Amino acid sequence: MNGSNLDDLVDLLGRWASGRGPLYLLLAARLRALIDDGVLHPDSPLPPDRTLATRLAVGRGTVVAAYDLLQQEGRVVRRQGSGTRVAPCELPATRTADSVVANPLLLHILHPPDGVSLLTCAAPDEPPPELAEAYQEAAGRLTGLRDLGYQPAGNPALREAVAAYYRDRGLPTTSQEILVTSGAQQALTLLTGLLISPGDTVLTGSPTYPGALEVFRHAAAAIRPVTLDHPAAPGRRDEMADVGVAMRERPALVYAVPTASNPTGSVMDAASRRRLAALAAEHDVPLVDDEVCAELCFTGDTPPPLASYAAGEQVVTIASLSKLVWGGLRVGWIRAPAPLIARLARLRALTDLGGEVVSQLAATALLRRLGDLRRARVRVLRERHDHLCAELRAHLPSWTFEPARGGQTIWVRLPHGEADSFAQVALRHGVAVPPGRSFDPLGGHADHLRLHYLFPEEELSRAVRNLAAAWHAYDGSRRPASRPALLI
Repeated sequence: MNGSNLDDLVDLLGRWASGRGPLYLLLAARLRALIDDGVLHPDSPLPPDRTLATRLAVGRGTVVAAYDLLQQEGRVVRRQGSGTRVAPCELPATRTADSVVANPLLLHILHPPDGVSLLTCAAPDEPPPELAEAYQEAAGRLTGLRDLGYQPAGNPALREAVAAYYRDRGLPTTSQEILVTSGAQQALTLLTGLLISPGDTVLTGSPTYPGALEVFRHAAAAIRPVTLDHPAAPGRRDEMADVGVAMRERPALVYAVPTASNPTGSVMDAASRRRLAALAAEHDVPLVDDEVCAELCFTGDTPPPLASYAAGEQVVTIASLSKLVWGGLRVGWIRAPAPLIARLARLRALTDLGGEVVSQLAATALLRRLGDLRRARVRVLRERHDHLCAELRAHLPSWTFEPARGGQTIWVRLPHGEADSFAQVALRHGVAVPPGRSFDPLGGHADHLRLHYLFPEEELSRAVRNLAAAWHAYDGSRRPASRPALLI
């Protein structure tokens, strides 16, 4: 990069250091925006670390850390001897620029491979018959309707139906406290856009839902893992006390999945829920309760949302119908104080003016049948969960796991080796599995895998047999000498 181009880049960076948090996160956020907006073109070179650091009057480590973060995200390519360049547009969706396997949430949604059992995508692959019936009812309600259809906060009938759902669970809620979204992923993205600035700290569990980690990273947040789902016990450190210490540092947000957690299938006990909500109120920190899988608990009633334990307005609840009904029904919601909902509705109006109305009317009909849908879904999931656990014990007895208490996944620990390299071997044996590092904010849990139990029992058995064959091949040499390319 010549001097003129360097001057232009420094001008484009502008007030990159305005904001809170580590400088490298702020610099990475500004460079990310320039790359995503097409201002910095694919394959164009970026200044050497020392050169840019000198011009910005920062330490070289700040630039190196920013470049490294962008490399992990696949936005730049860094090679010894050839410097740093903006990544080409043609990078396959299954890999980042430095050849690290991409987030399993997106890995096979964008490029599904043929002939492979996808244990990466934990979502129902077949809509229930009730969905077609709900759409027929929704279509009938269009007759004589006079409405522009632009409803940024959501369809009024659905907002009231969701509010009634929470009232039935013992949590007083009005329709003004509900924002309908295109799934819980959009709900989380909207909240992040409103509440988080580059450099802000976000507390999350570990392991946790990787889609949330991607959203927080895109916002240039500093993600700090804390233990959220283990109650205090004799002889064990009070981990919730550690959460309190972290909250005293005033993070921008706490993200929790306390009910039928993804990936572990755990359910937080009532005492921990009460204490977590109290800590959020005490320190005035927004607490996001992800209830996407909450209706999939295997025993007893659905536990109360965290907002049931909070006297203040710090707790925000997000949920959707994607796991209970079908992922193709892109209807989710946010429950929060009415002033926050109004701000979120204005933010949402900037992007799509509101969701598709017929789907929202269908969701309204489905909420009236929620009990029947839940009982049928949980019955199937419990049977398949038990079958998967039995197959793992029979064919992979060295693998360890805790049976899930709900949800769609279990969290498996390998006796040795790394899940990343084993996942490549498993793929050659016809099974795609997500390695544990994708579920950890700091890339830990390298010896874990997440497995879902959404397939019919015969298909689950076949997948486990293939995993056993892959483990035999992998275990024979303990670790492959090199990581093979991803085969899809």
